Amino acid sequence: MREVTEERSHPESSGGGRARETAVVVLTPAESKRLIARAVARLPEVRAALQGGRVIVATGSTNAYVAEEILGQPMDKARFITGHIRQGALAVPSAGPLPQPLVLVRGERKHGDFRQVLQEFEAGDVFIKGANAVDPQGYVGILLGSPTAGTIGAAWPIICARGCHLVVPVGLEKLVPSVRAAARACQGAVAGHSLDGRRVSMMPLVGARVVTEIEALEVLAGVSAHHVASGGIDGSEGSVVLVLEGSPEEISRALAAVRAVKGEPPFRLPAGGS
Repeated sequence: MREVTEERSHPESSGGGRARETAVVVLTPAESKRLIARAVARLPEVRAALQGGRVIVATGSTNAYVAEEILGQPMDKARFITGHIRQGALAVPSAGPLPQPLVLVRGERKHGDFRQVLQEFEAGDVFIKGANAVDPQGYVGILLGSPTAGTIGAAWPIICARGCHLVVPVGLEKLVPSVRAAARACQGAVAGHSLDGRRVSMMPLVGARVVTEIEALEVLAGVSAHHVASGGIDGSEGSVVLVLEGSPEEISRALAAVRAVKGEPPFRLPAGGS
């Protein structure tokens, strides 16, 4: 496990006399996915639905980590993705049936078509769906390759109509200036084609419980996190730099949470897979 990249300040007294500290941490995309997944598994609404309701975890790279944290065991994450971006292009699995979302009813895993359990959703049940874009206003956007909007197309009307929870884990590597503007741009581009001939549109979502690295560290440690920089080289492409602020105890918990995910290997697909 690599040492956590951090800088930590000395405690200072706030206006109320309470000591405050700051720390700087760097997270790679894979480390962010693991941290976010651990926070999602600890959300009160998720824990309540696992105990006495229904939880559906849609497919996706970040959601593969969420599924592992909820199940408490490793899984073949490469088999839990559908549409994705890889090797500079939009892609979908090229062989075999598409993977199904993870479905849990009162904590027990159910197999089969997720839509059957979705039809039974009630207030308090949880649908977890990753995103391709998040903006500073808290809106999220989902790229659509299916003409019927895929899993979110099936779930969104039920979530809205029945007062269910929509939880969206998404890393800050996917930060865009405006999801609404991105969705409008995609509307105009849907009649065109990408370089490989695929078409794409975007569904913007409001009212979701969005969990980025910022919310994850608040859930796991109680700190305030500020996104101050992004990017990197030599395996750190897409990394985010965060400044953390909190009490000495909160900062210690946050650094422990970050150390626990350091060294998370990059998300890999088998050679030739798409």
